[in-house]
Amino acid sequence: MNNAKTDHIGNNTNTRKRKRNQNAPQDCGVRQLDAKTEGCAGNFQRQKEMRSNSHVANGLLNCTFLPKFRQTEMNQVNETSVKLESDFFQSLSRLAEHYKIEPFVQSEQFRFPYNINLALSDIKGKLKKNVLNWDSVRFNKENDKFYLVSEERYDTGATLFYIPVIPLFRMLGDKKRKKAAHLLLSVFSYLYHIADIPYYRQEGSYLYYEYEMLKDWILDDPYEEDEEDEDHRLSEIDYAEWVGDKIEQKIYNRENLVFFDQRIVRFKPKDDFDTGCLMLARKTLAIYREYPDASIFRNASSMFDEDEEYLEDQIIPMEKYISFYADNKGWLAGTIFESVNNQFQEYSETQEPALIKCFDGQEIESKDLSFEKRLFDLLHDITDLIYDYRQLSNEQQ
Repeated sequence: MNNAKTDHIGNNTNTRKRKRNQNAPQDCGVRQLDAKTEGCAGNFQRQKEMRSNSHVANGLLNCTFLPKFRQTEMNQVNETSVKLESDFFQSLSRLAEHYKIEPFVQSEQFRFPYNINLALSDIKGKLKKNVLNWDSVRFNKENDKFYLVSEERYDTGATLFYIPVIPLFRMLGDKKRKKAAHLLLSVFSYLYHIADIPYYRQEGSYLYYEYEMLKDWILDDPYEEDEEDEDHRLSEIDYAEWVGDKIEQKIYNRENLVFFDQRIVRFKPKDDFDTGCLMLARKTLAIYREYPDASIFRNASSMFDEDEEYLEDQIIPMEKYISFYADNKGWLAGTIFESVNNQFQEYSETQEPALIKCFDGQEIESKDLSFEKRLFDLLHDITDLIYDYRQLSNEQQ
């Protein structure tokens, strides 16, 4: 991405491209995707107490039953099994050391394959309890080598992380909020340049296509009878495009990042909303300083299966549910959300930030998903703040 130039976006014919991955309904934008839920009503009355006619031993309740294996599995204790068992516990030791947890203690009482099954069950429980964002662990085979593979994944919660820009445009024209708006300009500039969040006025972005498709649909609809209604919808789209271009020109200016710290130091909050803007700016600057080059897509999970087939029809890519967009109010916003939700219902999975660590004897990087958690929390905070501004604006009218 060439960000060194200072040309205005409106005069730049080359659109900004999102960086490739290095590795494999709230208001104001962050909204839950549609989902069907089912539940059962509980019965809070106690069941009638029943007793057996004779005294029986309760020893059965104190027994622990080992998993059942087929006889053929039990007969496969050969050289391969010995190597599998040895590789497994070596890999388990590396995993436990990496995550700083106590490994499973072997016992002569449980031999192969029960010891592996018990060890896996034990380590899964400890990982779930002690490792933030831990998702799964599996036993992998590569050539003649066996090893454990752990996956950490940040759960985005089937949420649309869409950040509206029209409220910021209005804040910039609000004399009472102009200084606070400049703080948000720095925040938005960080999200645009560093976190690499797509912008809906960039050709090639998912929401650019959605807005264009909606506009074409209105213009080409042969059944449209109400010209006034058509004009209203087209004017809403045109306004979204115009404001989008204006705001992109502003956040494209890297001076928003150069003077980020000075804006924070000089800002004197006058009410709770100003204080919220200041806290948000400080949080953003702290992330920027600690992760100066980190993109939100840096640890995006793979879009390919084991056969290297691209699963574009099965997995929702992150750039489709994370973006700047026009606004969350009005006919246009409702139609966009409806279109996006309808499309996403056809997918079975969601691409999310993930780390896959192979405990095969090679060095494991000390990486985690702390950056991703902080950044997604920041996106929630931004939309909450914009919601607060809307509330204040409505009170003033």
